[in-house]
Amino acid sequence: MGKPQEQYIIDEKGQKTAVVLPIEVYEELLEDLHDLAIIAERRDEPTISFEELKKRLREDGLL
Repeated sequence: MGKPQEQYIIDEKGQKTAVVLPIEVYEELLEDLHDLAIIAERRDEPTISFEELKKRLREDGLL
């Protein structure tokens, strides 16, 4: 997909008041926003090392 062709809606003074995006771009933005919300919710959860993650995945048969 090439550069999105956004369109702007302007008021009588020529000020941008809204934007029209292709639906694919809009859906990608919503997905990104959702991902960021999940990251924010989990910010204070304990973390594990990459090695520990691989170990757990192996134990669960997922790696």
